[in-house]
Amino acid sequence: MRIADADILILPGLGNSGAGHWQRRWAERFSTGRIVEQDEWDDPDLRDWIAAIVEAVEAAERPVVLIAHSLAVSALVHAAPRFPARKVKGAFLVSPPDHEGPGFPREGRSFDNVPTDPLPFPSLLVVSTNDSYVTPNRAADMATAWGSELHFAGEAGHINLASGHGPWPEGLLMFTRLMQRI
Repeated sequence: MRIADADILILPGLGNSGAGHWQRRWAERFSTGRIVEQDEWDDPDLRDWIAAIVEAVEAAERPVVLIAHSLAVSALVHAAPRFPARKVKGAFLVSPPDHEGPGFPREGRSFDNVPTDPLPFPSLLVVSTNDSYVTPNRAADMATAWGSELHFAGEAGHINLASGHGPWPEGLLMFTRLMQRI
């Protein structure tokens, strides 16, 4: 599938993806891309985030491809059963947090109990080998549960601005690979 043939919905995590973050840059780069805004970025409520994501999917005019980072991966997995049948064609999942890990922020606790059912669309899960929010083993468990292809991005931290990932061209190549599969 070509990027221009899909509505690319970009889902930032806790605190939002600020200026310069790869998600913001991609939203500006893709003619059909847009950020799904949340009312509360810093003290999130799972129900509100799910509602915003589902509403954005339902409002899309073309097939949907989702790009989620961090806590938004958890929200997407919670929201997936509510998506209209066959409207979401794929998901690019980056740096999902381990809700049982010691570094998980208390602000995200309403997102706990992340479903472990396979996602009803192809997905690529990209993780770092030194992310403070998820271990490689836990990420592999998530990928297996969700039926996601797993890609280790090396020692890349949380794959955000703080870890030096502004434009993140390697991620764009991985996203293109997912788009070619769907």
